[in-house]
Amino acid sequence: MHVLGHVAGDARLRGRVGYVTQQPSVYVDLSLRANLEYYCRLMRADPRSVGEIAERVGLGDLLERRVSAMSGGQAGRASLACALVGDPELLVLDEPTVGLDPLTREQLWSAFRRLADSGSTLMVSSHVMDEALRCDRLVLMRQGRILMVTTPEDLLANTGEHNPDRAHLTLVRADEEASR
Repeated sequence: MHVLGHVAGDARLRGRVGYVTQQPSVYVDLSLRANLEYYCRLMRADPRSVGEIAERVGLGDLLERRVSAMSGGQAGRASLACALVGDPELLVLDEPTVGLDPLTREQLWSAFRRLADSGSTLMVSSHVMDEALRCDRLVLMRQGRILMVTTPEDLLANTGEHNPDRAHLTLVRADEEASR
């Protein structure tokens, strides 16, 4: 597999790809500022950028707060902020909203949309199909195989469904039928 023109895992990708795990991946005993400054040192990025990065994810007023004192959504956005250090071309988000309440999910998706609108490329993995409707392009997979590459609108139109969960199930059932 190739990522940004290089074999996945190539050292040249390190500064070009940001990654956000399912669970917040920050040092909870440190402030947001300390986390961002640490990531700046790792990425050889300008530490003067921490304020702007925090603003991009809506945490500009929480730079001095310890991550342990943040809400779940704020901690998730703190992880996103750390992944933004060095201004990566691609952000990989591994089920970033799993287990979060609706308000927190909405806050994160608003941050993702702002990033996408500002030119960042985001690749989001999710099992929550209504989140697929928030994406520009979809790669629907089952058991490691690609079922369809499409847009949210075309997924619904091609399956004749109005509900994204039912649309996905229609694809899965068609795949099961084809495998028999």
